[in-house]
Amino acid sequence: MKAIIFDMDGTLFQTGTILEQSLEEAFAVLRERGEWQGAAPIEAYRNIMGVPLPAVWEALLSEKSDETKREMDAYFLERLIANITEGKGEVYPDARRVLAELAAEGYRIFIASNGLVRYLAAIVEHYGLNEWVTETFSIEQAISSDKAELVRMIKVKYGVTEGAVVGDRLSDIRAAKANDLLAVGCRFDFAQEQELKEADAVIDGLAELTAVLSHAQVKG
Repeated sequence: MKAIIFDMDGTLFQTGTILEQSLEEAFAVLRERGEWQGAAPIEAYRNIMGVPLPAVWEALLSEKSDETKREMDAYFLERLIANITEGKGEVYPDARRVLAELAAEGYRIFIASNGLVRYLAAIVEHYGLNEWVTETFSIEQAISSDKAELVRMIKVKYGVTEGAVVGDRLSDIRAAKANDLLAVGCRFDFAQEQELKEADAVIDGLAELTAVLSHAQVKG
């Protein structure tokens, strides 16, 4: 079976459309308690975008207690979901059309993300991605925090024999290579050029994906 496995944040979903507002709402709580001064650390988050949320709070609130980190983690998740369901975010241009084209070409479509289950479900449901996505896999389902394990779970469960992993960060590229799949890097909002150098192919927009797949040797 051939499959395309997508990352979510910065690949299918324009996380930046809700990131700043959600993070600001979370840090407003800390400011009200006198535990934070100044603006929310948006740029610091952008630099580590794509890592699991617990790692985000370890980086952004390194001097705070574990209890505070867990509290902010939970509140931030609620704000992200609320902003998604209120329609404040958006998927990338051509995302739905490309998913439909891939499905029509016989690819099974999956999502493998470091995002949490409820967050991913909110995106898939609100933007109707479940019309084409067979199943969404969250890092919560993996024993480790290694995205390669998520991709491996998909391969084993569905008998994937060929295909590609599409994502914007090094974890996506290495997950593809660890599972003998084509690594397609996305030069989108959170991508870093040094990381993209490890990809088998790089796209500047999802509209380019079908052409890349047709011309590249899809690994199996």
